[in-house]
Amino acid sequence: IWNFLGGDKALEYFTGYLLEESLSVDNLFVFLLLFEYFKVPQSQQKKVLSYGIWGAIVMRAGFISAGLVAIQQFRGVLLVFAGLLMYSSFKMLTDATGKEEEGDEADISENSIVKFASKLVQSTPEYDGDRFFTLVDGVKKATPLFLVLLCVEFSDVMFAVDSIPAVFGVTEDPLIVLTSNIFAIMSLRALYQVLAQLAKDLKYLETAVGAVLGFVGLKLVGEYFGFELPEQASLSVVIGLLGTGVGASIYEKRQKFKLLDLDNDGFLTKVPPSLPCCTNVLTNLLLQEELEKSGLDVEEVK
Repeated sequence: IWNFLGGDKALEYFTGYLLEESLSVDNLFVFLLLFEYFKVPQSQQKKVLSYGIWGAIVMRAGFISAGLVAIQQFRGVLLVFAGLLMYSSFKMLTDATGKEEEGDEADISENSIVKFASKLVQSTPEYDGDRFFTLVDGVKKATPLFLVLLCVEFSDVMFAVDSIPAVFGVTEDPLIVLTSNIFAIMSLRALYQVLAQLAKDLKYLETAVGAVLGFVGLKLVGEYFGFELPEQASLSVVIGLLGTGVGASIYEKRQKFKLLDLDNDGFLTKVPPSLPCCTNVLTNLLLQEELEKSGLDVEEVK
């Protein structure tokens, strides 16, 4: 894009790509919860992700085309998109604060998407390899794998409500909007495990993403009234907000990690009598998270 369309278009593409990737972290975390809830075998998760991502590409292409037509016909749609983004920003910021105070694990069984998909499709109780459908007494029925795929697709539709208006806040160039979204989505399969883990580990990433959505919403309002923000400035703000969220998360985790007494090899030098004595760094981190979930102070337990 830099080579054929120039630096400005390349910046628009990179900003759109970065926005889509950051918004997809929560989406992938939902995928992970779905896989855990439905007990999807590891060998079948890649198939669900592949079908889900290709389905998402088709749906996003349709949404983007409709959005471009709507903007061309009626510029006031930008204000609608801005309202959606600012509402999502407010919701993400308040939800992030609520999670921090409550410290509860997400209960996917109460998710509206799971409830709707379960009512829509009556699946067999057991998986049948990597099949989406199987024969039961001569009748073709959906397997739980198909139910998981439906949940993945429905959740992507819900997340598209944020991501599509967000990329329109960066550019209205059809090529940039479409390619930045499609290539970001295609990278999700390869980065699934990494990004899903980031959603767990980076405590303040959701807050940062919420702030980014608020910024893009304000940018759309400005564009509607004729105020254009340079792409370099937009990219700097997006990277700055996301970088702050990631940096704050890493800093806090390191500060908590310092509470544990480790030797040079990463082993605990002081262990409570009720805990195993040969504990490596990975187990230390898991132990620390379990202590925090139970409301116990690591230093006190030590």
